[in-house]
Amino acid sequence: MAERLSENDPNSFSNSESVVVTDIDLNLEVDFAKHVLSGYVDLSIERKNMKNDLFLDTRDLTIHAVKNKNNLNKISFTLGDPVGDFGSKLEIKLPKRGAKKMVIRIEYETSSNASGLQWLEPEQTAGKKHPYMFSMCQAIHARSIFPCQDTPGVKAPYTATITAPFELVVLMSAVRDGEDIGDDPLMKCYKFVQKIPIPSYLFAIVIGALESKQIGPRTHVWTEKEFVDRSAEEFSETEQMLKCAEDLLGDYVWEVYDLLVLPPSFSFGGMENPCLTFLTPTLLAGDKSLVPTIAHEIAHSWTGNLVTNKNFEHFWLNEGFTTFFERKIVGQMYGEAFRHFECIGGWTTLECEVKHLGEKHDFTKLIPDLKGVDPDEAFSSIPYEKGQALLFYLESILGGPEIFEKFLKAYVEEFKYKSIDTDTWKDFLYKYFSDKEEILNKVDWDTWLYSPGLPPFKPEYDYSMAEKCLNLSKDWLKADDNDLGQFTFKDIENFSSPQFREFLGFLEQEEPISIKKVEKLNDLYKVGEKNNAEIKFRWIILCLKAHWKDIIPEAVKFITEQGRMKFVRPIYRCLYEWDETRELAVSTYKEHSPEMMHATRQGVGRDLHLISEDKKEGN
Repeated sequence: MAERLSENDPNSFSNSESVVVTDIDLNLEVDFAKHVLSGYVDLSIERKNMKNDLFLDTRDLTIHAVKNKNNLNKISFTLGDPVGDFGSKLEIKLPKRGAKKMVIRIEYETSSNASGLQWLEPEQTAGKKHPYMFSMCQAIHARSIFPCQDTPGVKAPYTATITAPFELVVLMSAVRDGEDIGDDPLMKCYKFVQKIPIPSYLFAIVIGALESKQIGPRTHVWTEKEFVDRSAEEFSETEQMLKCAEDLLGDYVWEVYDLLVLPPSFSFGGMENPCLTFLTPTLLAGDKSLVPTIAHEIAHSWTGNLVTNKNFEHFWLNEGFTTFFERKIVGQMYGEAFRHFECIGGWTTLECEVKHLGEKHDFTKLIPDLKGVDPDEAFSSIPYEKGQALLFYLESILGGPEIFEKFLKAYVEEFKYKSIDTDTWKDFLYKYFSDKEEILNKVDWDTWLYSPGLPPFKPEYDYSMAEKCLNLSKDWLKADDNDLGQFTFKDIENFSSPQFREFLGFLEQEEPISIKKVEKLNDLYKVGEKNNAEIKFRWIILCLKAHWKDIIPEAVKFITEQGRMKFVRPIYRCLYEWDETRELAVSTYKEHSPEMMHATRQGVGRDLHLISEDKKEGN
């Protein structure tokens, strides 16, 4: 082990227990030709121990100088060697005497290969005329954009001035605070203010030929002009979801809630950056059937952004809570049966994830050990769905939704603006339900929190919406290949898009179905003609597992036209596992990996055994 990382966060060098960053001010200029950001960051710090220096996280940054902002005197610093996936520790020598508070200015430049930045050439955009850049700082990529205490245990407000080409628009995870013409008339300076303390992974920036359309009193949708109207229609229910979330969790404190529909290479369904949620274009289904993702990102405004996991071993406090609240929101909008239906689909996803990883794998624990592990490597549906299942179970044994919702609102109120771990949450749970300690003591906490595999208890969900698609899947599974005449299009004519998605999911749960059944499904239900990305994904997986050759071109097209990890990684894995398509999987990855975001590129590389699974610290 070349370096010892922080005691409070296994994925950070920062020493916030001794010296903590309390405010951030960025002044950067974008260079699309070089694919870099350059300028300086001013870090306001508070010294809890005058004997200690300041430790920051960096990754592939060029540090030009470190200065005391007040007098611009240079300060001695040391940039350590890279350690595994965690970058390098920047150690800044602080005076042993003087004020406990000071401002450090760091002049620097990012790498053209910064893991937190995605650069697109004009031909990779919808408009084909201008370049495009966007960030993704979760989990530990903010350190590739600016020197920081890159741990969710540290929260700070920030301001920023970004200088970019005049014809482009800059947006950030902050409130827009004006713009000016720079010294160069071809450049424009955009100013931003984020008054609420946030962790570094919620820092976000996007620069491109963007246009907007207002869809609510506090919401605009931003995207390239080719998708503005379509996006505005798809996400027109955003304000209704915000109001539902406020009823559950309290006032929305972030002032604006804008949506940004990114180019297809974005790795995730959404990213909850404050004031500016990032979204994948794969949500543009045309029928609003995928808008629960919006509910998820809205819920993050409270669980994740206001109340934050202390480090990524406790990621379920962000994602399990948010998935639980997401389904509360859609339940209020579309009925409690739909909430349960979404939970059933989530349980199916959880079973698939545990099966893929292995029921003994550490990453299937709700609280995994991430010492020496890049959090991106551990990313999966486990914290989302296992965490949601725990909360649903607790709700059922502690008095039902009305009582549990009061606890959840009190939880957010108690810990807003703070970062906590699971023990802190559990202590508050016991304190709030002090009259039900006997019930809580019967919960198998050790298995729920620290054991791998599926949870020790499956919540009792309402199957009224799922029953039809479950029964139809059973009929298909037990039918003889030579006797499929019982099936007609009428089987699914009253299915919603989510129901058809889950029908395919139930089919996938069993052993691979036959090619005859795949072909009959396609012929009767016209599955290949559906444009809903979730349905298309389930269909491709089902067909690949059946070794239906006709699906191969569609599978390759799907994974090269968009970069959402939820879709791309499982399809690549299926292609790799099939002897006939293994070489195709590898060659497709090698050709298209430069277009992928860092997390997708690394994840697929591991899936195809082109990048070592052993990414431990110091290796």
